[in-house]
Amino acid sequence: MFSKSKINDPAPKSDDQAKTAAKDSAAVPPAPAKASEFKSSTPPKAKPVASALSSDLHITGNLRTTGDIVVEGTVEGDIRAHLLTVGESATIKGEVIADDVVVNGRIVGRVRGLKVRLTSTARVEGDIIHKTIAIESGAHFEGSVQRQDDPLNGGRIPGPAGAAAAAAAPTAPAPKPAAKPTKAD
Repeated sequence: MFSKSKINDPAPKSDDQAKTAAKDSAAVPPAPAKASEFKSSTPPKAKPVASALSSDLHITGNLRTTGDIVVEGTVEGDIRAHLLTVGESATIKGEVIADDVVVNGRIVGRVRGLKVRLTSTARVEGDIIHKTIAIESGAHFEGSVQRQDDPLNGGRIPGPAGAAAAAAAPTAPAPKPAAKPTKAD
């Protein structure tokens, strides 16, 4: 007479209901996996802002960073960076090594970069070793230009392996001194 309520009962579906559910699921393609499901829950880090050296700043010493530097002042020393922008009022006396170098001001020393760009206001006194270079009309340049596939390392192997390779490299024998003439008595 009285039966249990089937509202909360997880009874199997009838054959008609199962067929209808199968057709519905076949008609709707599965949702593609979201890229965020596979990434870590930490948000990606934003690229840090470039370090700026103002026009009233004078630095004596070397600068080294994996980030970007904008120089408007004077640096007496070597600079190594990812992107170096030399402002119109800037003067750098030393070697510059960077992936990208944009020169609007003055550099006295060697420039090494994958991409080197001298704008119309650039003044460079020194050699440029590059993979690609652009020199705008009006730029002043005194030195030599050399293309290398890996200008940042200068064709050298950095570190102890480079020293070992240099030590193991064959060297040419020293020239023999010329024989001195002897007097025959």
